Amino acid sequence: MSKKPKIAVIMGSDSDFPVIEGSLKILKEFGVDYTVNVCSAHRTPDKAAELAKNAEANGYDVIIAAAGKAAHLPGVLAAFTVLPVIGLPIKSSTMDGLDSLLSIVQMPSGIPVATVAINGSENAALLAIQILGGEYPHLRTKFHEYKEKMADQVIKKDQQLQDKLRGME
Repeated sequence: MSKKPKIAVIMGSDSDFPVIEGSLKILKEFGVDYTVNVCSAHRTPDKAAELAKNAEANGYDVIIAAAGKAAHLPGVLAAFTVLPVIGLPIKSSTMDGLDSLLSIVQMPSGIPVATVAINGSENAALLAIQILGGEYPHLRTKFHEYKEKMADQVIKKDQQLQDKLRGME
């Protein structure tokens, strides 16, 4: 039996869940297994280290780490694993998420964390799927189909606009 792709989705607070739901929807659409955990880099650092250290042995391929404010969770997880970590900055009330974005993107040399837009949950999942496409060709095929579907939607919307404009003449 071949291994199925699996992603660990870890958020710094349960208040991040409404943003995370976008990732989960995409992962489900692509048929990727995932787990979701709450783990704070500051309040539960031992748990964060344990999750990251054991992620590879537990069958995970990629980690999506969502965090707001100081947003150290993605970096802490990346420090303890060789798996790709995708940082998802969460918009906070303090600086509209800019603090989170800068915290995640400014990783020291040797500890890379891919970073998506503030609240860019869907793109975090899509980036994870692109990473997995190297090992799981069926995901690459599905991603091609996904992009074709997006292009078709834009073409359809443009046609609707053109029809509307012609009706205004």
